[in-house]
Amino acid sequence: MRNFILLGLVLNLACTPKEQSKDIFFSINSEVLENSRAYADLQEEVTVIGHRLTGSENGHKAEQFVYDKLTTYGFTDVKFQEFEVDAWSRESIEAEITINNKTASLKAVTLGHSPVSAAINAEIVDMGNGLLEDYEGIGDKLDGKIALVYISILPDSGEGKKNLHRSEKTELAIRHGAAGVIIFNQVPNGVLLTGTASVSGELLPIPAICIGYEDGLTIKETISSGSAVSASIKMTNYSGPIKARNVIATLPGKTSPDEVVVLGGHLDSWDLATGAIDNGIGSFAIVDIARTFLANNLQPKRTTQFVLFMGEEQGLLGSRHFVAKAKTSGELEKIKFMMNLDMSGNPIGINISSPNIDTTFFPRLNERIVAVDTVYKGSFSTRTGLHSDHQPFMLEGIPIISVRSNLDRTIYQCYHADCDDFSLVNEEHIRNTTRFGTMILYAIANADKLPAPTLTSEATKAFMVANGLEENLKLQGDWQWD
Repeated sequence: MRNFILLGLVLNLACTPKEQSKDIFFSINSEVLENSRAYADLQEEVTVIGHRLTGSENGHKAEQFVYDKLTTYGFTDVKFQEFEVDAWSRESIEAEITINNKTASLKAVTLGHSPVSAAINAEIVDMGNGLLEDYEGIGDKLDGKIALVYISILPDSGEGKKNLHRSEKTELAIRHGAAGVIIFNQVPNGVLLTGTASVSGELLPIPAICIGYEDGLTIKETISSGSAVSASIKMTNYSGPIKARNVIATLPGKTSPDEVVVLGGHLDSWDLATGAIDNGIGSFAIVDIARTFLANNLQPKRTTQFVLFMGEEQGLLGSRHFVAKAKTSGELEKIKFMMNLDMSGNPIGINISSPNIDTTFFPRLNERIVAVDTVYKGSFSTRTGLHSDHQPFMLEGIPIISVRSNLDRTIYQCYHADCDDFSLVNEEHIRNTTRFGTMILYAIANADKLPAPTLTSEATKAFMVANGLEENLKLQGDWQWD
């Protein structure tokens, strides 16, 4: 008996922390491959409820749906975090175009947060990509007219152009006197997209619409030929107070419960379709990662919060509320990392948005995941961007981590569009998000030392400047330093 005890002790001592963690990863992998619920839960939600527009009846049903799922999977600490804000939704739209005295209807969709009522008839001015440089020296050329803007960067624009968000392009047009904005899509075959065109989440003073790629090119080429082109836009929309709820499930940390790692993503969607990709694949992977933590008895050193935000599509409403409330209560300083899943799927690596990164932590983590399955490639990047629920956290200096996705690029053609439905969801890919996402989240929440520090305000400012985000944040009204 004594020999068996000594043998067990030797084997236990021989097993390094890396190998123990690797064993945990293999256990996570096996459990998810056998029991993942992300695909089935998302399919159930889009079938029974449909879209998840913030403030709508569907939105309230979706909030309750994920609350019930998290409770069913064993969480005892699940809460609604209610917030009340002014929100926006579309009602009616009529658009017509006139070329050489010939008028025809124009297929269009309203962009948020266009006015509750608008009726304009004005000449269209081609503003190219709608970037800052496109407005240089235009004087009053755009006053009282409608700006035509491409949603991306036109092929003949030259190298090195940095695109702006549709809301930032709209803001520039407003500042230069536009009476309306027409943004044309980059996806062929008449696909339309919606989304907010307001940098602040407040109502726009002018109507903003999206039209198809082919219609946009036709207008652009007609203007270029010297012909006058005008448009008539009539619309009604709703804007007013709504109530919505973030859903928060908390797993207390074992040894450092006052340090918190947040895994978040937006549950809400636009209402043109079911939002299966944006952000069904992210939000239901979060629910499944939460389930996986409990199914594998994972209790890391730090407290882990699984958060489904509402209102992201209308201006990061839920995540802004979450951060503001944490800041007011003094809880924000406990949040040490935020992992965001937004249209994320089939991970092949890690992206982190923070300077002063531990240069050994992520390569080792990637190696351990690759050892489980080489579908995961172990890539690493340090890109930094805006316009998702990580933004309010990042502006408070909190390190942000996301996965590097490997999804079929064609699905992004349905971004915010009427084709974003469940047929686009790949079961294997959303299952991969659960298993690799669980490993990444657990590794951070259970790390002996966090792989990136919280930044001071000045360090955050410097980081935003270094990543070329100062102008974007100023356009949004989110630049908090000057």
